[in-house]
Amino acid sequence: MNPVVEQMNRRRSVRNFSGKPVDEVHLGRILLAAQQAPTSINGQQISLVVTRNKETIARIAEIAGGQPQVAGAEVFVTVVIDYHRTREALKSVGAEQVIAQSAEGLMVGATDAGIMLNALQTAAESFGYGTTAIGGIRNDPQAMIELLGLPAETFPLVGTTIGVADDASLAQVKPRVPLATFAHMERYDAEAVRRGVAEYDRQLRLWWDEQGLTQMPSYSESTAQYYSRVYFPKVAESLESQGFEFRDD
Repeated sequence: MNPVVEQMNRRRSVRNFSGKPVDEVHLGRILLAAQQAPTSINGQQISLVVTRNKETIARIAEIAGGQPQVAGAEVFVTVVIDYHRTREALKSVGAEQVIAQSAEGLMVGATDAGIMLNALQTAAESFGYGTTAIGGIRNDPQAMIELLGLPAETFPLVGTTIGVADDASLAQVKPRVPLATFAHMERYDAEAVRRGVAEYDRQLRLWWDEQGLTQMPSYSESTAQYYSRVYFPKVAESLESQGFEFRDD
């Protein structure tokens, strides 16, 4: 099998780390590889803040809701939507930036941040490190902004842990919804999605039971715990305070 595809098929979130250090040379190569990820119009409206200081990582874990998987990581990388950089570019040619005050600007930033997250994790995992995506930093975005010294028109959207996995506690690869309900051919199939949800509830239940975690909720139950409420209620206020707006004109 193609080694890149094989690595991607083995991907799992790593929540327990051995405490062994992340090699400085490896980290540099991971960051350099991630920087090659595409961005809309080559605007490069993404920055990374790399944290290795354990006290700062502990504070990030606290901001994210008290996550031990963050506190135990050797490296935490915050993916930042960065229209401060593009504002500087526009200033240099005498233009006024408006993209941060638009719905499209937020869509571009979120899209590019997701691409960057995947690039970071894929590169880190290619060196044998474990990672977990951490959206919990949006639990208190303002605290992250202050901690990292982020200027206006930037926003800490997501982060990732990087560390050497504790092999004794590695989880098995978690199943996904049926492929035919994920990859639609030519047109979206809503009925297939409905059937796929029911099938995935059964598959995930079996998987949890095989792991000895019979108390874990089904896919539908777990999703309802989050999506029946706004679970990070400080995001809009923080975006506004950073100079972002969600409109089309």
